[in-house]
Amino acid sequence: MTGHAGNGAMGTGAGLERPGDPCTILIFGAMGDLTKRKLLPSLYNLRCHGLLPKDFAIVGFARRDLDHARFRAEMTAAIRQFATRPVDDQIWADFEARIYYAKGDFGDAAAFAKLGHDLEEIALRHHTGGNLLAYLASPPDTFATVVRQLGAAGLAKQGPGRWVRVVVEKPFGRDLESALGLNTEIRGVLHENQIFRIDHYLGKETVQNLLVFRFANGIFEPIWNRRYIDHVQITVAEDLGVEGRGAFYEAAGVVRDIIQNHIFQLLCLIAMEPPSTLSAEAVRNEKVKVLEAVRLPSAEEILQQTVRGQYGDGFVGGAKVPAYRAEANVSPASKTETYAAMKLFIENWRFSGVPFYLRSGKRLAERDTGISIQFRRPPLLLFREAGVDRIDPNRLDIRIQPEEAIRISMKAKLPGPTIRLENVKLEFSYKDFGEQSPATGYERLLYDCMTGDSTLFHRADIVEAAWRIATPILDLWASLPPRDFPNYAAGSWGPAAADELLAKDGRRWVNGE
Repeated sequence: MTGHAGNGAMGTGAGLERPGDPCTILIFGAMGDLTKRKLLPSLYNLRCHGLLPKDFAIVGFARRDLDHARFRAEMTAAIRQFATRPVDDQIWADFEARIYYAKGDFGDAAAFAKLGHDLEEIALRHHTGGNLLAYLASPPDTFATVVRQLGAAGLAKQGPGRWVRVVVEKPFGRDLESALGLNTEIRGVLHENQIFRIDHYLGKETVQNLLVFRFANGIFEPIWNRRYIDHVQITVAEDLGVEGRGAFYEAAGVVRDIIQNHIFQLLCLIAMEPPSTLSAEAVRNEKVKVLEAVRLPSAEEILQQTVRGQYGDGFVGGAKVPAYRAEANVSPASKTETYAAMKLFIENWRFSGVPFYLRSGKRLAERDTGISIQFRRPPLLLFREAGVDRIDPNRLDIRIQPEEAIRISMKAKLPGPTIRLENVKLEFSYKDFGEQSPATGYERLLYDCMTGDSTLFHRADIVEAAWRIATPILDLWASLPPRDFPNYAAGSWGPAAADELLAKDGRRWVNGE
């Protein structure tokens, strides 16, 4: 994890410097996969690192008819299954004793009134000072309801020396109109500085390292512009299918699930100007400027500069896998995209004319998330006499998953009496730091919530700016249903049209290189 000052700025020290503030962590949707697979292991990891406050409690809120003991048993089973490190029985015994359960429906005012009483007792018992971190690990259509209930029960009100913060999971709306409506509803109860719209991609080490890489190294900033960069590719490729989430994916699709949030945030970190400071607001101000500078494509440009796809059956990792339309809870005539690629332009002084190619898809050849920045070729080819008619351009690859690394591709002369050129790579990997503590990617984000640092979270205007780009594309696609789905085989790199999107510009995708 990168350094942290705990005061709204990302520090530059060797580690996170203090535990989070004492608080009660209230999880709505506490029996779901997100809680069991990510939140609980993340909180346990923070406890092992000494970054969870000494005075804390966890309250799970869900519909299931459980008491404290049975809920603790469920969480114990979950941590044994999903922990990223061996579970220390002594640490877990103290952790488990701080776990509580509240039964209720999200729309039940009486359940929230009782919850408020329970939270008061728990705060006194565990000396949390009344600080409350509410995490909405519930379906998106419940976000506004839960926040309204928190407000009506008086649970959203802050006091002297006592804070209330609410973490909102994605997706935040499904288009610009619904995002605007959700922002209006939530901000009718909470102040903007209480709202933490989470994007787990921003918890990844390599993503956090982008600001350091760009602005703490003097060799890159002078060439980080249209004079030297030919184009940028951002890829989030998954070899998995919908994995039992067919109903969710039918309502979402890859643009809403991945591109509108994760990929657009990576775009911001690559293209943003240096912030005046590393304070949360300064960083987020520069991010929103990038999204506001993205040229909104016309209907004709959307048809020419975007590609959508849906996987058919095929082979992944040597195993036969079904088509998307054969997945559970998916319509046999589904028009939902499981792949999307697009070319966007940022109309500002730094990147005018530089194409940004974005893509994401399910059931692709391999799991591969990364950013590739291709630089322009040398202006003069000096090596024709040596039989070299074409030199591949230099490329900077920032790998995010499955490995976290940064590579620079360049030319070098092979040893020998004649000039022979070879591609070589200068590489930095997070493995170079030695064995890293296993993590879920949520640890840093949860820690920041407990210290009040919103740098890695979306502000309302960032969410709305992202939807202003995505919504016209989704609207046009909805008005012109695809006729060729499924149009790529599982285990491939996507539709042929996506390759043509770059080929007509004289470029190609970086596939698993």
